[in-house]
Amino acid sequence: MSVSMDCLFRPTSVAVVGASRTPGKVGYELLKNLIDGGFEGPIYPVNPSADDVLGLACYDKLEEVDPLPDLVVIAVPARFVPDVVDTCAELRIKAAVIVSAGFKEVGDAGAALEQRLTQTADHHDLRLLGPNCLGLMVPDAKLNASFAAKLPAHGHIAYISQSGALLTAILDVGAANQVGFSHLVSIGNKADVDELDLIRALGRDDNVKVIAGYLESINDGNAFVREADQISRHKPILLIKSGATEAGAAAASSHTGSMVGSEQVYESAFDRAGVIRCESVKQQFDLAQAFASQPLPPGERVAVVTNAGGAGIMAADAIERIGLTFAKLQDETKAALSEALPPAANVHNPIDVLGDALADRYRKATELALADANVDAVLVLLTPQAMTQGVETAEALVDVCRQSPGKPVFTAFMGAEHVAEANRVLRAGGLPVYDGPHTAVTALKAMADHARWRKRPQRVVKLFPVNRHRTELIIDRHLRRGQREIGEMEAKEVLEAYGFATPRGGTATTADQAVGLADQLGYPVVMKVWSPDISHKSDVGGVRVGLENAREVADAFDLMMYRIPAKAPGADILGVMVQQQCMTGMEVILGMKRDPRFGPLMMFGMGGIFVEVLKDVSFYLAPLTNDEARQMLKATRTYKMLTGARGSEGVDLDALAEALQRLSQLVTEFPQIQEMDINPFMIGPAGTTPIAVDARISVEE
Repeated sequence: MSVSMDCLFRPTSVAVVGASRTPGKVGYELLKNLIDGGFEGPIYPVNPSADDVLGLACYDKLEEVDPLPDLVVIAVPARFVPDVVDTCAELRIKAAVIVSAGFKEVGDAGAALEQRLTQTADHHDLRLLGPNCLGLMVPDAKLNASFAAKLPAHGHIAYISQSGALLTAILDVGAANQVGFSHLVSIGNKADVDELDLIRALGRDDNVKVIAGYLESINDGNAFVREADQISRHKPILLIKSGATEAGAAAASSHTGSMVGSEQVYESAFDRAGVIRCESVKQQFDLAQAFASQPLPPGERVAVVTNAGGAGIMAADAIERIGLTFAKLQDETKAALSEALPPAANVHNPIDVLGDALADRYRKATELALADANVDAVLVLLTPQAMTQGVETAEALVDVCRQSPGKPVFTAFMGAEHVAEANRVLRAGGLPVYDGPHTAVTALKAMADHARWRKRPQRVVKLFPVNRHRTELIIDRHLRRGQREIGEMEAKEVLEAYGFATPRGGTATTADQAVGLADQLGYPVVMKVWSPDISHKSDVGGVRVGLENAREVADAFDLMMYRIPAKAPGADILGVMVQQQCMTGMEVILGMKRDPRFGPLMMFGMGGIFVEVLKDVSFYLAPLTNDEARQMLKATRTYKMLTGARGSEGVDLDALAEALQRLSQLVTEFPQIQEMDINPFMIGPAGTTPIAVDARISVEE
């Protein structure tokens, strides 16, 4: 952690600029929280209108504080904040928290003030948290530099929030569920310190086991993915990302662009980086308590211990539906269970210890389940009955887990008042507590998925031999002319430079030329209007397929030249393209749209008109590995059609995965490409050559 970030999280002294003597004001609550939190270093109130605040001697100006503080908390009106930050920079103070509001969230004038803060931070070794934030808390440092509630219990979950109000709710939920935190940080407007700075610092903090957070935006998507990928390999990141359903491609011209919203971008980015997406605060807490207290499961086989048959069946249903495996107990385990449990007990999975089970029966069954080599995780269910020893059972489970730390144990003591004290014992002992089998199994599935993600092979992106120079010439020529759209003919030249096969053909400006080309190619042929101004040719009658002879070709040419000008007035119609018709194979679409934060987002789906009808598509960030390209294929609902359904022959999946990788290489090497489609991409069985039948490319400087 840098010196500046260390001063933010673990200062030895703190100054509060704008400290107030009036209860209820932010400057008063900030100072009171620092004192009540037990901060052990010097605290310096700064207020020219007061001699002392809350019993502490007050300073007129920050410059008068001696020795200088590590951290400055600023709570003055927005118009004064830039001057205070300038003073911090001049004094070489390393960190400041700006809780003041009135910056870019209120309009242009506030944005200009905030820009001054950013410029000062950029030109000095000064880290600014905020503005317009709640502040931060570090419980084990006894630092409450916020105007929220009292410090929470110390734990191993770090929480970052772009919403200060949500952070107060997180504090309340944590307190109600005995969940402790290592850090709670409100980032506000992110004038300087942002989510990337924080996950980088928290990822290197050994006191943090889980990074959780609520984000509305990510500033630098590429850097975030790279950093999160490294951190997720040893520390889970659990994020709620809101504001991701707004349509981000209203003006997009390609099929891919029209289907990509920010939701798909964030899903793909999180998948690449191993970030676990949470839909609610409750789900986030369910997962956080599991990751913070339990080891990752070595596999997906789950054993259930229960004192109620119905609860066991509910767990079995949940395990099967969510995609985990119901563990098959070893014969030795079943024999030991038969010896330890009453004759009426079920020694298969789920292990039913019966309704009269006391703590010792739960202890033995859980010990044996954990010792079974066929079991990767244990879920313990308890329903409160007249003879149930809730607290004693909880204590026994805590003890068992301490003695067998290699596999995760989840608990669901079902009920309310009768299990409340037992649940407190479980939480205090480090066992995750859930309200029922489904929530417990959902959390366990998240852990199993994350464990599998960590075991994935090292990413290796294959680079194919290509003709970059040919592609560069085409793109540069269009940009010099101010042309954003690369037409089909030159788009296919780009694809050929990257190893794609395209249909044989040529262009014609007269009916006779069209017939001559068709005769050379052999029938049937396809004809398409040739115009840089027409993107969707079929919409204006600019595509004819299955032309079987010279008469049909000549008639199609004349009809296009007659009708298209009326349907696309003003379009520059240069002629027609005449191409061989691809007779066999399946039509799919390969595409890309470049996101301003995360870069090129690849798309795959069924092609032709089906891409818009079925909308069965998958997305992934470029550059792609072979495994990731294969996963894109498998992620579609129509994947079985590719492999061969109902006796039909499947397509060449290796060639299809390679095509996605080649396209990924193209859009990665040429950031000028903003959107593109290959639609349809005709793919046949192994041994046939895939053909890029049609293509469109949009470029920008």
